[in-house]
Amino acid sequence: MATAKTKSKKSAPETTEIAEESALHELFVDSLKDIYWAEQHLVKALAKMAKKATSEELRTSIETHIAETENQVTRLESVFELIEEKAAAKKCEAMAGLIKEGEEIMSETEDGSITRDVGIIAAAQKVEHYEIASYGTLKTLAATLGLDEAVEILDATLQEEKKTDGLLTELAEAGINQTAKSEKK
Repeated sequence: MATAKTKSKKSAPETTEIAEESALHELFVDSLKDIYWAEQHLVKALAKMAKKATSEELRTSIETHIAETENQVTRLESVFELIEEKAAAKKCEAMAGLIKEGEEIMSETEDGSITRDVGIIAAAQKVEHYEIASYGTLKTLAATLGLDEAVEILDATLQEEKKTDGLLTELAEAGINQTAKSEKK
C-alpha cells in the first residue's frame, strides 16, 4: 500500500489529506476536468439543436436543458473549489465525438423535417447517457474519497441528467417517432 505525503492543513481531516495525494483523487480531478469541458461545449451544441428542432416541445425541452447545463457548469466549479483545485477543462474526446455526431445528423436531415427531431433526440440521449455515466462515476469516486459535499452536488446533476433522458424518451414515444414514421423522403 502506498503512503501519502502529509499536508499541513489544520481544518482538513487526515482522510482528506490522504485522498488529496492518492491516484484515485488524481483520477477524480481528471474526470472533473473532462466533464467540465464537456458541459461547457454542450451549451453551444444544445443551442444549435434547439434552433434546428421542428417540434416546439423539443425546442423548449432543449432550451430548458441549456439553462440546467449552465447551472451544472457552476456546480462543477463549486466541486473544484471544495477540493481546492483550479476549475480547468480538459478536452473530452467522448463529448466531442457525440457533438460531432449530432451535427452530422442535423446536416444530413432536411430542415423542418420531423425526422430531424428524431435524430436530435437520439443524439441528445447519447449525450445524456454519457453524462449519466460520468456523474454516476464522479459521485461514487467522491463518496470513496470522503467528499460528502461533492457527492451531494454531483448527485443533483446526476438526477437532472436522468430526468432529461426520461423527458426525451417521453417526447419520442408521445408522437415524434410516430409522426416521423409517415414522413416522406
